[in-house]
Amino acid sequence: MNDAPISGLYQPSLALLTDLYQLTMAYGYWKNNMHEREAVFHLYFRKAPFNGGYAVAAGLALAVDYLQTLRFSDGDITYLASLTGSKGTRLFPDDFLAYLADFKFTCSVDAIAEGTVVFGNEPLARVQGPLLQAQLVETALLTLFNFQTLIATKAARIRDAAGPDDAVLEFGLRRAQGPDGGLEASRAAYLGGADATSNVLAARRYNLPVRGTHAHSWVMAFDDEKEAFAKYADAFPDDSVFLVDTYDTLDGVRHAIEVALAMRAQGHELGGIRLDSGDLAYLSKEARKLLDAAGLDKVRIVASNDLEESLIVSLKQQGARIDIWGVGTQLVTAYNQPALGGVYKLAALRSADGQSWDFMIKLSEQQAKTSIPGILQVRRYQAEAGGQPRADMIYNVAAEAPLPEAPTILDPADATRRRPVRPGAPYRDLLQPVLRQGQLVQQLPTLVESRAHARQEVGALDPSIRRFLNPHTYPVGLEQGLHEFRTQLMLDKRPGRAV
Repeated sequence: MNDAPISGLYQPSLALLTDLYQLTMAYGYWKNNMHEREAVFHLYFRKAPFNGGYAVAAGLALAVDYLQTLRFSDGDITYLASLTGSKGTRLFPDDFLAYLADFKFTCSVDAIAEGTVVFGNEPLARVQGPLLQAQLVETALLTLFNFQTLIATKAARIRDAAGPDDAVLEFGLRRAQGPDGGLEASRAAYLGGADATSNVLAARRYNLPVRGTHAHSWVMAFDDEKEAFAKYADAFPDDSVFLVDTYDTLDGVRHAIEVALAMRAQGHELGGIRLDSGDLAYLSKEARKLLDAAGLDKVRIVASNDLEESLIVSLKQQGARIDIWGVGTQLVTAYNQPALGGVYKLAALRSADGQSWDFMIKLSEQQAKTSIPGILQVRRYQAEAGGQPRADMIYNVAAEAPLPEAPTILDPADATRRRPVRPGAPYRDLLQPVLRQGQLVQQLPTLVESRAHARQEVGALDPSIRRFLNPHTYPVGLEQGLHEFRTQLMLDKRPGRAV
């Protein structure tokens, strides 16, 4: 079979965007008549990325679109019918494939809004419904939430480093992990705080602002640098940014100034110059001097070249005169941590008689990998209504005992670290209904709204949590009753060994 053309990447059904074991488990549930038992899964990560103090939730809108359109096409069914096991026999019988042919997602989903700051062990999404369905969507949900949250968080950190007055442009498509990685990275980068992208397809698909300059090849295609700038200005008299480091950077700035003054005589203004190599702090300061001396104080300086948040902070500390930061490889590949590591764990299953919940726990030799049982919600306590967040409490909405008016939050890794909540403390519950029986029950925010929400959320965090080096740990813990229940369940499930 020939490779499919790239133009068909998004045309096929996405039902097979999964791991094989999700389908084999689905068949196993169906064969054992367990497929309709009600289950609850939680999607979460254990530790904030980039050794940082927070993450920015992202991916929900894409996940909802995937879930609402999830169908097995005739081609999907034909392919699954062709799969064989080690003995050469078919993996999936016709009656199970007939079931998949009629598949429709009818679970309920509660989720944290895109752009919300989130922390380790907090469910970004809760999926509740038939066991087979909730299991089957695990892989796709993880790939959507993990990557989007990772890149949105990286963008938020870069936005913080650049500061409120500088622009941040995402320039990463050519270094992205394939076309899909480039597209979804552009979306997440914008959500996290980037102002625009160079990726035209992403701009069209997600209605993003699109920006760009020109490459070194443009300059090299003409007899000299000044001519190249003049020809570009002729093509784009009101939208020119000149890349000045093809030969000698400061000579390039001087040539840009000559062309800019000629443009001004014709009633046009040069938008900016771009530095893409060398000592960006020194070159930007020297370029600013030259531009200002020529009366071109409005011409902005764009910088690129493997920028990331720590380098941006360093350049600012050195007094760099950079107005716009073009960030590519380090952003779209999350260069210093290329995966978030989110997980999707079964936390509750209806008993066989359907009358009660059996709460599930996954044990591990590593305490951090032991899951949290229950039907979980995240409650964020704030200094005042709508104010700075103070602590997050994970609790079980299906607990037998009612939630205390003034609960105590326990660190899941150290139960001696306890944080009492004062009576009447303002709060908001972060997981909100999104789908009920597969149907959308609230209109999702636009990408622009989610981006604004992200900036507000990150801005509300204490600076000690936002800092890049050794950030303060934001308090997240289990409600005391949930902690005690989890501990008892761990003891019940883990057999003692005689010494």
